[in-house]
Amino acid sequence: MREVIPGKTYKHFKGDVVKVLYIAKDSETLEKKVVYEHGGEVWVRDYEMFLSKVDKEKYPDVLQEYRFEEVN
Repeated sequence: MREVIPGKTYKHFKGDVVKVLYIAKDSETLEKKVVYEHGGEVWVRDYEMFLSKVDKEKYPDVLQEYRFEEVN
């Protein structure tokens, strides 16, 4: 099972590279969120969306399998 690890760097399927800062929990829904840095700003995305596969119908030419993939 894939997981998001704080401190690791991930590549978005459109080419941007982000650094995961934290895994957070929404105070209302208790859903997990990924807190990451990109372009000098801090962003939040649903954990499951961060781990989701690229929509190949919408983006048929993308070679990356997942929305975000860890960069080594």
